[in-house]
Amino acid sequence: MNTLSHLFPIKILPEDIDFMGHVNNSRYLNWVQEAVLEHWRNLAPPEAVAQRAWVALKHEITYRKPAFLEDVVVANVVLESIHGARAFYETVIKRGEEVLAEVKSSWCCIDAETLRPARIGADISAYFFPKAD
Repeated sequence: MNTLSHLFPIKILPEDIDFMGHVNNSRYLNWVQEAVLEHWRNLAPPEAVAQRAWVALKHEITYRKPAFLEDVVVANVVLESIHGARAFYETVIKRGEEVLAEVKSSWCCIDAETLRPARIGADISAYFFPKAD
């Protein structure tokens, strides 16, 4: 199944830097959350974005190399699969061609009004997994 990836530019701020002079590991979680939510907002139809929200269920991060204040960093977000109300993402954070971190995460889609899990139907998943010509 083909999926659309999303590039999310990351701006490293002075407050992201820890006592060792590189980006604190906890910032990667924020970046992944921002990148995944932007992916949803950019690809899903506006009515779906208005009616649904996302909560993170699990993040598994493999740190490869540190990031520093002046680095140009990009997160590449890929929605791997959808099962009911759950979505499974892979996010790779890179500086140029260097992989800084790889993140596997799972998310639960919820109804924005009731805050209960909301299934992602084929009509919405088609925006993320276009059919090959």
